[in-house]
Amino acid sequence: MTTSRRLPRRHDLAPLLRFREPVLSAKRRRLERALTIDDLRTAARRRTPRAAFDYTDGAADGEVSLARARQAFADLEFRPAVLRDVSRVDTSVEVLGQRSALPFGIAPTGFTRMMHTEGEVAGATAATAAGIPFALSTMGTTSIEDVAAADPGGRHWFQLYMWKDRDRSMALVDRAARAGFDTLLVTVDVPVAGARLRDVRNGMTIPPTITARTVLDALPRPAWWFDLLTTEPLAFASLDSWPGTVAELLDTMFDPTVTYDDLAWIRRQWPGRVVVKGVQTVADACRLAEAGVDAVLLSNHGGRQLDRAPVPFHVLPDVVREVGDDVEVWLDTGITSGQDIVAAIAHGARFTLVGRAYLYGLMAGGRDGVDRAVEILRGQLERTMRLLGVTSLAELTPDHVVRLDRAGG
Repeated sequence: MTTSRRLPRRHDLAPLLRFREPVLSAKRRRLERALTIDDLRTAARRRTPRAAFDYTDGAADGEVSLARARQAFADLEFRPAVLRDVSRVDTSVEVLGQRSALPFGIAPTGFTRMMHTEGEVAGATAATAAGIPFALSTMGTTSIEDVAAADPGGRHWFQLYMWKDRDRSMALVDRAARAGFDTLLVTVDVPVAGARLRDVRNGMTIPPTITARTVLDALPRPAWWFDLLTTEPLAFASLDSWPGTVAELLDTMFDPTVTYDDLAWIRRQWPGRVVVKGVQTVADACRLAEAGVDAVLLSNHGGRQLDRAPVPFHVLPDVVREVGDDVEVWLDTGITSGQDIVAAIAHGARFTLVGRAYLYGLMAGGRDGVDRAVEILRGQLERTMRLLGVTSLAELTPDHVVRLDRAGG
């Protein structure tokens, strides 16, 4: 059979010739092309010097803990329910007595202005715009007071490392309370610094040390260096300057003698809620619940402390079963998508925190990049809920997400 052919007419071509309006902003083009957190990571790597990028991207020793945490989410199978009305979904959750528009917040991260000069202010303001909490690190590069001033309507939490100098630690706690921070995240998995080998090899310091290697690394990344050299000098907001590497600083600061008695001492002095971050076993979760904390955050510090540590997602169901009626159970480590967040909530987590995902956005585009990271996670979260046939987070159950046999124990 012979196909009949003709020349296309103008009205045939018109619907096909749709030209997009050109986007003149390189940053906007870059962020619009980013459809996943991994896309933001790729953009971040291109724009950020190696030492700063590796500080965010790396983990301890052989980075096994981080790889296993991510694999734990990959080794899942969703079980959708069909023929449900999912025209509307509610992604909000009550966390520590207040509503969060999404079941995740921005995790505390150190040295954030090294990733991008907008630093913690970009994270805090983006979080407030999204209706979620922001946590400021003890090792932050924007002061407690400056975060509060830049984001006066935000919900702010303060993450505390207990130092050997207890008076300085508690002075920070007092400043956070006076600035309106309502929750203290006491981090307990840092008796000493983990062996973050990328940082050691890069000789990472604050501020960055300019050597022949850093000059060569800077050549394809002039925008980062321009921002660094033309804005407020990079320094610790809560600490004195430090001449050595980050690893040396952490080993000098962290206190290996901290115990449950110290936690009780902190709780007596803090007027708000207390969350313990870095819980990795059921036994510790039970003891903390008995101690009366408000939430336990299952975390292995993003794989940055003890390599081959327990995978938080694997520990989650047992912890929820043992203490879920007594305290809120939260989770971080390895979360790079909205699907990961859905899986955590389905297995009993009340809330999650994202660190690297937000920092990749920050490095890729400052505040706009953080907004894009939140937008990506929100979109994936909503889409996954609809595809699973649920309209609220409360409807998620372990039956919606099962571990494949190859995931192991």
